Amino acid sequence: MARMKFICDTERCIECNSCATACKNEHEVPWGVNRRRVVTVNDGVIGQEKTISVACMHCSDAPCMAVCPVDCFYRTDEGVVLHNKDTCIGCGYCSYACPFGAPQFPSNGTFGLRGKMDKCTFCAGGPEENGSKAEFEKYGRNRLAEGKLPLCAEMCSTKALLGGDGDAIADIFRSRVMRRGKGSEVWGWGTAYGKSPNPNATAPAAATAAPASFTEGKK
Repeated sequence: MARMKFICDTERCIECNSCATACKNEHEVPWGVNRRRVVTVNDGVIGQEKTISVACMHCSDAPCMAVCPVDCFYRTDEGVVLHNKDTCIGCGYCSYACPFGAPQFPSNGTFGLRGKMDKCTFCAGGPEENGSKAEFEKYGRNRLAEGKLPLCAEMCSTKALLGGDGDAIADIFRSRVMRRGKGSEVWGWGTAYGKSPNPNATAPAAATAAPASFTEGKK
């Protein structure tokens, strides 16, 4: 069974926002909610700007599921993390727990009226019958039930945003990294620790060596 995941390749993202626009149009997302956002890091710093498309990452150990007091979050057989709006009480715990800011309150209605949480569904709908009117009104279109991938990934012009089976998209991203020859620095090792993972390595070796994570577990 496929385990659905997203990966955004920051080396390819051009900040066109087509992913965010496609999501809002496809699902008629409520006003004030952005299920997918394009974030710029180091904005204005020459040579250090990076943009990344962010949404619910459908975590294997999702913190939103852990903190929800009414257990409205659930995981499908494909690994997609969804929530039941009929059960949701709008407490906002999931919003505080999520490191990606995926669960959000809609902004429509009277001031102070927050309503039910809304989040990315990986285009997998919700607990209602697949393709039903009730499902679309609450969660948007169920593209996975139609045999399609999330529209945000399909609309990405540079294929920076990849969505689908985790193993398949990891293989695609791995091949890109190996062609670039950046090694483990693509994971931000220098940003996190301020040094190369192998300070004794020569520059050519560091540029061509594949990180251990690329080969572990691949038999």
